[in-house]
Amino acid sequence: MLNYIWLSLIILAVVLGGINGKIEGVTKSAIDAAINSVTLAIGLIGVMALWMGIMKIAEDSGLVMLLARLIAPVLRWLFPDVPPDHPAMGSMLMNIAANALGLSNAATPLG
Repeated sequence: MLNYIWLSLIILAVVLGGINGKIEGVTKSAIDAAINSVTLAIGLIGVMALWMGIMKIAEDSGLVMLLARLIAPVLRWLFPDVPPDHPAMGSMLMNIAANALGLSNAATPLG
């Protein structure tokens, strides 16, 4: 549903830009937005690689599991209907542990 809303907004902007004679402005804005997107993505690649590497080291060293064991009682209290051995509990524990380590972007794929 949201895709249709975005598509409608884009088509409306292009049509209104054409009607008002400002299609060059629409084109320039689209190109500028694409350039900014690529610049942002390239800038984030290094940061994401660094923090995901640190997260992997923390995971291999057992630091994440230690934090997960410390957080597990709180999660069992917050989510009493989720069994302790359920895969969702592991994902939640890893996500909270990663966020506790300050790895917010690296925590996103964890759950």
